[in-house]
Amino acid sequence: MNYANGFGNHHSSEAVPGALPLGQNSPQRVPFGLYAEQWSGSAFTAPRAENRRSWLYRLRPTAQHPPYVPYARDTLLRSGPFDEEPASPNRLRWDPLPLPQAPTDFIDGLVSYGGNGDVAAGDGIGIHLYAINAPMRGRAFCCADGEWLIVPQQGRLRVDTELGRIELEPQQIAVLPRGLRYRVEPLDGSARGYVCENYGAPLRLPELGPIGANGLANPRDFETPLAWFEDRDEPTEVVQKFQGRLWTMELPHSPFDVVAWHGNLAPYRYDLRRFNTINTVSFDHPDPSIFTVLTAPSDTPGTANIDFVIFPPRWMVAERSFRPPWFHRNVMSEFMGLIHGEYDAKAGGFAPAGASLHNQMSGHGPDRASYERAIAADLAPHKIDGAMAFMFESRRVIRPTRFAVRTPLSQLDYDECWSDLDKARLAPAQVPA
Repeated sequence: MNYANGFGNHHSSEAVPGALPLGQNSPQRVPFGLYAEQWSGSAFTAPRAENRRSWLYRLRPTAQHPPYVPYARDTLLRSGPFDEEPASPNRLRWDPLPLPQAPTDFIDGLVSYGGNGDVAAGDGIGIHLYAINAPMRGRAFCCADGEWLIVPQQGRLRVDTELGRIELEPQQIAVLPRGLRYRVEPLDGSARGYVCENYGAPLRLPELGPIGANGLANPRDFETPLAWFEDRDEPTEVVQKFQGRLWTMELPHSPFDVVAWHGNLAPYRYDLRRFNTINTVSFDHPDPSIFTVLTAPSDTPGTANIDFVIFPPRWMVAERSFRPPWFHRNVMSEFMGLIHGEYDAKAGGFAPAGASLHNQMSGHGPDRASYERAIAADLAPHKIDGAMAFMFESRRVIRPTRFAVRTPLSQLDYDECWSDLDKARLAPAQVPA
C-alpha cells in the first residue's frame, strides 16, 4: 500500500483521475456527479494552526441514512464519566487479555479498563483493550466521542477507512480521527492490542524545546493513506459511539465511497521503530517525557490530557547511575502496556498484552529483582533491546471499570512485588536519638 508522508500536512488524493475539483472546494457540479462534503474536526473559527478539516467527494452524502437505534448486544465498552467503581489509590496490574473462542470482531471485542473526564465535556480519555478473531463483515464503526489511538500487540490488522486503507502490525500505531467510519480485519486470524480514546484536543507532536529541531518522532515518518473506495450496494450496519453509548443503523450500501479527498483531517499510522530516542550521556535517568511520541494538551499549559509514551530499544550509558526508572510518585496517572519483551523495571508479572495502572500519587517503581540487578550491574554501556513498552499518561485520575476491578485477570498480589525490599541500614551513630 502507498501512503502520503508527513504529520498534519494538507494532503490531496483521488482514486479516480479527475475526481478532485480544481480551484474550489464546492463547485456547482462536482466531477462525475460526486457529492462534496466537508468533514470538520474543529470549530470553523479555530485558529489556522488548530483548524482540522477535509473535503470529501463521494458517491452519496453521509446525510443519507435512516435513524439510529440503540445497539442491542451486551458490550464491555464504557465511557467517561467512569463511575461504576470508586477511584482507588491502589496499584493495579492485569494478566494478558485472552483471545476469544467464539467469533468476535473489533466492535464486540472491545473491553474498557478505565478512563477519566467526560465525553460530554470534551475532556478526558477512555482506555480499552481488544481481542478479536473475526473481520467486521458487513459492518462499520464510527466514534463521535473522540479520536482512537490503536496500539496492536499481537496480529496484523487492516483498517479500511473512508479516506483509505491502513495496514498495521505490532510496533506500529494508527490514529483514527473523531467521526471517521472504518472497519477492522485481523490478517493473521486473531489479534489483540490496546486503544486510547481521546475525548479532548487532537493528538499532536510534542514541543522539542531544548532538544532542538530534530529527535523523537520525526514528522516525515507519519503516513496517511491514499484515496480508496467501494461501490458496493450491499447492506452495511454502521455502529456509532455517541455520548458513551453505542447506536446502530443499516445502510443499503458501503459507507466507504469517498472517491477523492483533500485536507488535513485524516487517519494516519506511525512505526514506533522509527522513534529517535533521546537519552542521557552523563548521569541520572531522565524523565520519561523524553519518550513522548504524541500528546494531547489540556487547558493547563505543559500538562497533557494524554501523553503517549514508549520505552523502545535504546543504549544506556549513564555513569554512577541507577539506570531503570526510579521509585516515584506522580501527579499524572500512568496506564502501561507491553507489546513484547520484558520491561526493564519489572522482571516478572508484567507480560505482553497485560497492563498496569499507577494512579496519581501512588508510589511505584522497580520490583526487588529488577532493583537488585540494577544496583549490582557493571555500568558499562549496554543496550536495552528486544522490548517495547508504552504508557498512556493523563493529568486526571484513571478510574477503573467494574470489569477491570473484578476480572480474574487482575493480579491481586501485585503489591507483593515491593513487600520484600530490604530496609536501608544506618550505623547506630547515624540514627537520631
